Formats: sequence, C-alpha cells, structure tokens
Amino acid sequence: MSNSQHDALFILIKTLTKAEKRNFQLAFNKNNSKEDVLFIQLFNTLDKLKEYDEEQILKKIPAIKKQQLSNVKAHLYKQLLTTLRLLYKQKDPLIDLREQLDYARVLYSKGLYNQSLKLLSKAKAMAIEQEEVMLSYEIIEFEKLIESRHITRSLENRADELSEESRVIEQKLSNISKLSTLSLRMYGLYLKLGHARDERDANMVKLFFEKELPANCHQDMSFYEKIHLYQAYSWYYYILQDFVMFYRYTRKWVDLFTLYPSLQKTDVELYIKAMHNLLTAQFYTSNHVKFIRDLGTLETFIADNNETFNENTKTTAFVYLYTARINRYFLEGTFSEGLVIIPQLEAEIAEHQLKVDQHRVLLFYYKIACLYFGSGDNNKAIVYLNKIIHLRIGNLRADIQCFARILHLIAHYELENYSLVEYLIKSVYHFIAKNKDLGQMMEEILKFLRKNIYANPKALKSAFANLKEKLVQLSQNPYERRSFLYLDIISWLESKIEGIPVQDVIRRKFVKREKRI
Repeated sequence: MSNSQHDALFILIKTLTKAEKRNFQLAFNKNNSKEDVLFIQLFNTLDKLKEYDEEQILKKIPAIKKQQLSNVKAHLYKQLLTTLRLLYKQKDPLIDLREQLDYARVLYSKGLYNQSLKLLSKAKAMAIEQEEVMLSYEIIEFEKLIESRHITRSLENRADELSEESRVIEQKLSNISKLSTLSLRMYGLYLKLGHARDERDANMVKLFFEKELPANCHQDMSFYEKIHLYQAYSWYYYILQDFVMFYRYTRKWVDLFTLYPSLQKTDVELYIKAMHNLLTAQFYTSNHVKFIRDLGTLETFIADNNETFNENTKTTAFVYLYTARINRYFLEGTFSEGLVIIPQLEAEIAEHQLKVDQHRVLLFYYKIACLYFGSGDNNKAIVYLNKIIHLRIGNLRADIQCFARILHLIAHYELENYSLVEYLIKSVYHFIAKNKDLGQMMEEILKFLRKNIYANPKALKSAFANLKEKLVQLSQNPYERRSFLYLDIISWLESKIEGIPVQDVIRRKFVKREKRI
C-alpha cells in the first residue's frame, strides 16, 4: 500500500473541494508571514502531487528541511481543520452549537456566570430542538456546575429543575446508548452473516436480539431513541428475511422524519439512509408502485439539497441513489436499459473512492455483474465478478462472495467455456464450504454443472427442467429463499428451457405481476 493511503494530510487535501481550497488560500494569503508562506507552498505542492512523495516535497520546497517536515505538516493539518470548521459551521448546526458551549466556558472563566448561564440556556433550547441529547446533557451538567459553585441569584426552584432535567436526560442517554449499540451489533452481524442461513442462525439472532433489547424501551421515547429502535428491528427482520416486518419498521423510520421535519436538515445522512432501507424493503416485497414513488421522493430531495451536502452526505446520497436505480432495473426486468448508468456509476465510485467502503464496492460490482448477465453480456459480467473474486476483504459479506462465484460459473457455462467450468467447480466448492455457506440451492447448481457440462442439447432441456423443479421446491424453505434473493436462478432456468433471454423472462413476470421467488 502506498504512502498516499497512509498520509493523513495528503488524503485530507485530496478530499477538498475547489471552494474549500480557495477558502484556505484566502485565509492564509492575508498575513504572508514566513510560516504562512511555507504552509501555502506545502499545500500547493501536495495538491499537485498524484502520489505522496516526501523526496519531491523537499526538492520543490528547499526552505523546509527534512527534520522540519513533520512539524510543518502537523501545523498545516491543524490550520486546514480550523478553516474547514469555520466553513462547515454554516452547513452543520451542531458545530455552531458546540461553539456556543465554548463561548459559555470562556464567559464562565471570566467570572461572568450569569452571561454564561444565559448562553447555555439558549444553547440547550437549540440542542433540545435538534434532538441532541448528549449535548443537552453536557449543557445541563455545566449549568449544574455553575449553580452549585456560585451564587447566581437564579430562581429558588432552579436546583430542582436542573435535577429533574438531568434525570430525564440520563434515562434518554442510557436508552440511546443501549439501542444504538444493539443497532450497530445487528448491522455487524448482517455484514458477517448476511441473511440467516438456517434455523440455527435464526435462533441465534432471535436470542441475541431479545437478550439485548432494553426492557420498556417503547415508552415516551425521543427521536433518536426511536430511530435506533427502528434500525435495530429493521436489521433484525432483514437478517431473518421477514421483509414485510422489515418494511414496517423502515416505514416507521422514514415517517419519524415527517414528525420531526427539522431533522431532515440537521441529520440528512440518516434520512437518506432511512429512505434507502425503505426502498430496499419495497424492492424485496416487489412493491413497485411505492418503490417508484419513494425513489422519486429521494431523487427530488437529493437534487434540491445537493448543494448543501457535505462530502459524507454526497457519498451516502450517491451510494443509495444508484443502489435504488439499479434495483429498479432488476425489479422491472430492464437489464439492458440499466447498462447506460454503469459508466457514470464507475466514475462516481472513482470520485468517492476514499469514502466508499469495500462493502459498497463489493455490492456495486455484484449488481453491475448482474446487470450484464441479465442483459446477456456474460463476458462483461465475468469482468466484474473477477473483481469481486480478487477483492481482499476476508469474510466480509461472504454470502455475496459465494454467490458471485456461482454466477461466475454460470456465465462461463453460458459462454461454453466448459473446460474452465470443470476446472473452477472444485475451487468454488472449496470456497463455499470454507465459508460454511453451502446451501442446497448452491449444491444443486454445482451438481448440475458438473454433471451436464458436456451434455447434448436434447438432454439439456430436460436437465434444466428437472433442476428448476428441484429449486422451486427448495425455494419453499425459508432459509433457502435467501439464495434466490441474490440470484434469480429460476428465471435463468426458464430462459434456457424456453430458449429466450433471461431478461425477457423477468420482464414478462413483472408485466404480468407473476410472483418471483
């Protein structure tokens, strides 16, 4: 791995927008002190470099000695963050809110207790409005400190008021902590496990969830208590493949933002994530009408607010918007139409590469491969499946990695690369077995490919029909159903039996509202 991926300053500079770079340069060009000139020179040099190269830096800026470089970099990093903080203060109310606390502490240090309390009171009102429970707690504790140490001539019942506020906030904080931990752990479980593979997985998930869910957590909850509760339930039902209940809780999650409209602006990422999960639920329940409606809502929201998004939010918006758009092509069986977005998607992945995690890259590669496979371009599908196979991500989403290998085999089979299929089957079987993910559906496909690699065309049609019959029966098993979420193998078999493209089969099912497994 190159130093470019390790050097924090270099990475920070590479993520700056043109406006942020201009803002920084304007701030430091005012003074033109010797130190500021060095900062600007180092900034400009790093900005122009494609890879971090210390020798090049020292060569281009002779005024900086090797032993000075780390200190100059550290100061530049700090100054960049300072200017960014001032810039982001306009976009992020939380930064401004925290600044009010800093001002209150300065006033307190000056002995201006009443002024400090007045500022804290305003800040607390803002924090409560924005559902910032942690910050509210911090403010209340500061108020208690001032009231307990100094005579402020506050109201007689001020101590009781603060004590009650503190008690309520502490309870909320406790619930938020427990529920956010549960939500995070459920998400971590999903990344490791995917959907429940068998009854043992399901029982493990149920026992864990019931044990960790706080008692009486449904009563009189704040916004973030509800959010974390709904998130936890969403992951719970998603892992268990109960998509109706998954939809119910993602709907609750999104509806919360209707009840708290100001939070759409102050926690934009969470709103976009809520919409993403709602769209995912509608995709898996094949609720096309609501999917299209809510996709339109998300597209409009992003288009209307994109200029105010920070870099994290822009990345989140890109990931979830393109995920939903691809899912629409899958839902409608319009794979060939979906190919038009791939160049832009790849460009976006490259643009956001420092901020898009490997899990998202893996999913995008798999979805792109499925678009190509569905459109009949098996060669291109293999290109993206190879990208997945060569990703060094350990057991992250091992389920997707396994299905990518199955689809990889099928694509080669379609291209009549029979000797390669014969060679790959063993390694695929070994990989799936190693990840303990060999479901019956996968096993049947591997058996079919091994047995029918060189079968004559007449025998093949019957073999496809037999495999379809077996898989339809398997699909009734709730724990085998997950296999069909990743790979619509039934539609592929029907396409082979009928001698038509697979996307025609899926499109027909969509138009006729036929059930897809």
